[in-house]
Amino acid sequence: MRRVAGCVSAVAALLATALAAAPPPTVDAAFQKFWSARNRDDAAKAAAAVVASRTGFDDALARLKRGRTYSEKVQRGLAHFDRRSVAGQFFYDVDIPRSYDPDRPYQMRVQLHGGVNASETSEARARSPRPLPGNEQIYVYPMAWQDAPWWSRAQLENIDGIVDAVKRIYNVDENHVVLSGVSDGATGLYYHAMRNTTPFASFLPLNGSMMVLSNDRLGVDADLFPTNLLNKPFFVVNGGQDPLYPARSVEPYIAHLRGSGVTLDYHPRPEAGHNTAWWPDVKDTFETFVHEHARAPYPETITWEATDRDLPSRAHWIVIDRVRQAAVSEARLEPDLNVYSGAGPNHGRELFGRSRPSGRVDAHRSGNTIELRTRGIAELTLLLPPEVFDLSQPVRVIANGRTVIDAVQQPSVAALMKWAARDNDRSMLFGAELHVTFK
Repeated sequence: MRRVAGCVSAVAALLATALAAAPPPTVDAAFQKFWSARNRDDAAKAAAAVVASRTGFDDALARLKRGRTYSEKVQRGLAHFDRRSVAGQFFYDVDIPRSYDPDRPYQMRVQLHGGVNASETSEARARSPRPLPGNEQIYVYPMAWQDAPWWSRAQLENIDGIVDAVKRIYNVDENHVVLSGVSDGATGLYYHAMRNTTPFASFLPLNGSMMVLSNDRLGVDADLFPTNLLNKPFFVVNGGQDPLYPARSVEPYIAHLRGSGVTLDYHPRPEAGHNTAWWPDVKDTFETFVHEHARAPYPETITWEATDRDLPSRAHWIVIDRVRQAAVSEARLEPDLNVYSGAGPNHGRELFGRSRPSGRVDAHRSGNTIELRTRGIAELTLLLPPEVFDLSQPVRVIANGRTVIDAVQQPSVAALMKWAARDNDRSMLFGAELHVTFK
């Protein structure tokens, strides 16, 4: 055993010497490999080569802001794609403007279809839809089916992966990516808004209902937190004659969300059934809403809640790493949108039940100061964008009224490249990570 250990040590020493002697890749070559990565895993590996190239922080930041050079030789019109994950094969279509110019960024709408139970298996769409055409933009049409409905972890990962994949081929305006859906797609959209807010500028549910997600027969696979809806604006349409989700049954919850602070434009159509015949009348208002509600990549205020099953869980520059069972002495953070605020017998009742311990953080940044209110949080990470934090000066973190950090945070090429590989986003870059532990 000693001889084997000695042999292994010798090989390791030789390998370390060889690696140390090998010249680092040039910065240009390392970034070229980073930009050509096909997915996040490949990008993470390429990011390590960028770090090894010993590029300076300012140079790496400038290159990431400029982004990749997009090819002129890409398909326009309707294109069919698929992606594989541990959950199976997912088909999706992308509709690209015929006049697509790779030198300018385009708004992108991800449209979730209805009728999830119409398909028993994953399959390519026989004929691609062109529903709800609007302004010139990139349209993305994912597919769902019985075993992979919109309200599932499989589709959460799928939609996130699709958005990343399209951004690697086409010049997408990262601050004008929206998630819209009709019927089942609209209902599933609320699930995504409560679980993955970071990539999207706004959410646009049409002919759906958030409260369908509370139906046990639906088999929703995660605890849901309506308070997370505070982070993004909503554009909602419901029909007065809709036999599934009539406006009269949806409006009390619309009022609850709006009254609790959610930015929500509601457009009831009294004459409408469960269809989108009203689209020509609503289209311009819809597209104006999208144009006027660009995503803030570094919002000043974030509120985010997650269970111990979904960690790490992130909203922009906040990452919940570990939660614990909240102590009885910890007051509930307000507002809590899971507690129904409307009149009637449901007043004060929870909209969605809880099955696991959760943690919530309310964060606000101003200058180089971050203030946190937490409940049930054990550890979290703060991501510091050099655009809004002066990293040459101390960053102060005040948690639950007590200063826990007050120190300069050194910018890091490794942190910068790690999150650039994950986000694939020229407008949202983080130069340092700050870890906070709560006793």
